[in-house]
Amino acid sequence: MRILIVEDEKSLAGQIRDILENSGYTVDVAFDGANGLEQALTTEYDLAVLDILLPELDGLGVLQEIRSAGLDFPVLILTAKNNVEDKVKGLDAGADDYLTKPFAVPELLARVRALLRRRIGEKQALLQAEELTLDTRTREVRHRGQAIALTAREFAILEFLLYNKNRVVSRLSIAEHVWGDHFDPFTMTNFVDVHIKNLRKKIGDLPEHRLIRTVRGIGYTIRDENT
Repeated sequence: MRILIVEDEKSLAGQIRDILENSGYTVDVAFDGANGLEQALTTEYDLAVLDILLPELDGLGVLQEIRSAGLDFPVLILTAKNNVEDKVKGLDAGADDYLTKPFAVPELLARVRALLRRRIGEKQALLQAEELTLDTRTREVRHRGQAIALTAREFAILEFLLYNKNRVVSRLSIAEHVWGDHFDPFTMTNFVDVHIKNLRKKIGDLPEHRLIRTVRGIGYTIRDENT
């Protein structure tokens, strides 16, 4: 998933970029509103983290232009301001959420995950790779037309992989998506491997033609040869 950060404090922008990249996201950074708007209008993003107080063009102006252009990706407003009026202005301009600086890293990641989950639900109800389908509304999973019963965590992992079809997602990114912030990064990645093994068995993922492929040292990907 690709995220745009528009933040004029370069050290803070770098910290946010590192946090998000370490969680498996692809990140672009702009240091002023004009460049941020140009990137938003010319590149496809899944989410933007947008400061309000920006040079060239302020964050509310950027947001209004984004929405006027018909772009509907979620926007998280990030600002030092903490009064109700500023929050209302941001939300009325089209922001999806609001986070006040300084912020805790787990809260930033939790809000990003929540907005991206909402984005998944809005973008597509039926996810598919080859003969495997997952309906996000009915929570039905089928392979070659046959229904497959999955646990809640197996479903969440498969949904995350399908949404990121043809992209590599890290074990850490999967763990954060499925278990949230309450996990031990030193042991949870092993749990991910166990769940992937069980998931492969349930969907009949054969070694000679893996749908869920292991990317050594990184994580997993679902490759769809038809796309």
